[in-house]
Amino acid sequence: MFKNTYFYRARLFPALITSIPLLIFINKIIAVKYATALKNIYDVLPLITHLGLSAAIIFLLVQINRLVAKEVFQRWYFRDELYMPTTNYLLINNTYYPLTIKTKIRDKIAAKFQLDLLDAVGENENYEKARKLIATAVSQIRNALRGNTMLLQHNIEYGFWRNLIGGSLIALFFSAVIIWYGYSNDFSDQITVGLICLIVFLIPVTFSKMIIRYYGKYYAKVLYEQFLSLQ
Repeated sequence: MFKNTYFYRARLFPALITSIPLLIFINKIIAVKYATALKNIYDVLPLITHLGLSAAIIFLLVQINRLVAKEVFQRWYFRDELYMPTTNYLLINNTYYPLTIKTKIRDKIAAKFQLDLLDAVGENENYEKARKLIATAVSQIRNALRGNTMLLQHNIEYGFWRNLIGGSLIALFFSAVIIWYGYSNDFSDQITVGLICLIVFLIPVTFSKMIIRYYGKYYAKVLYEQFLSLQ
């Protein structure tokens, strides 16, 4: 995992960015408010409490961000993998690719994976089955292109933005908590910090549909281009 480029760029980096409000809340609010109760722990285990706890929170957010991104935003905009651009582009009734290009992709899938996608008649009769077959083909294509540098780069870009958007939803919550705590205790500095975080993380959530669809479509385009060039 720690040698995986995708992990660092698409999962860890978004978690580092979106962990800021939560780390502020824990280290500057909770730790200060309960300083007396936590003093003994901090004195005995300073490295673990200051660095280890923050690292553990970031690693936890790596998992949570991905879960929120996939189960909330990706599912919301694409319903599931059956409705992602990689699936949509190979449907007969989809007009993104000219029929000649789409036929080349479908023929190569049949030759390489012994998987026949449904034709126009079959697609109309069993739309869900047509999508499932394409999704299966896409999984096979990804495996065949494992290690492809260009596809990996676009996969990282899509994963980064998807996970950043998922993490931003959590960051918005803790930004609001910081603002609420600042108002409750008349701490203007905390209100300012909370408002800045709220504005910053509201941007990717506000434009989440446009961002996810843009990078999802571009990933699908590169996937099929690289597949056609595969020997």
